[in-house]
Amino acid sequence: MTEKFDVAMLVGSLRQNSYSGRVANALIKLAPPELSLKILPIGGLPFYNQDLEAAPPAEWVAFRQAIAATSGVLFVTPEYNRSVPGVLKNAIDVASRPGKSSVFNGKPAAVVSQSPGLLGGFGANHHLRQSLVSMNMPAMQAPEAYISRSGTLFDDSGALTNQTTAAFLTTFLQAFAAWIALITKPKG
Repeated sequence: MTEKFDVAMLVGSLRQNSYSGRVANALIKLAPPELSLKILPIGGLPFYNQDLEAAPPAEWVAFRQAIAATSGVLFVTPEYNRSVPGVLKNAIDVASRPGKSSVFNGKPAAVVSQSPGLLGGFGANHHLRQSLVSMNMPAMQAPEAYISRSGTLFDDSGALTNQTTAAFLTTFLQAFAAWIALITKPKG
């Protein structure tokens, strides 16, 4: 019997019908049986402020609990100014604080970046990976996922129509399932 992993997806765009949202929805449809992917909304999280830790907002508590209950985290992000959008950075800060209580600690992670341009969100992808290292999130190294020309990959309803991209994302997700199994495998 194959183990099933619950994976939180954090999508770095709030725009309705965003390309990142479309990629995330495509990933859900392409996921192998080992992965159960669920988008966790991040737009309603109050900005991180350490002063609030004495009585954390209910949204923070629920978000932290949702992340803690997962086997891994898949980040799907656009690139804003060679980095990740502020809403995604805020979600990362909320879940990783206070430092000794980070719900990200040790969780396997992967990054899918996208852009309507040719670089596929390369800058955002690598900037995010720097944060993953500092949070002790083992990030899958390969295959790397930079989805370029994302504006041409979907039909008007948001369905992925590019079969080459679908095949790549399927391979990516299979590798991520294997990565989670490797990282979460009991030691000894």
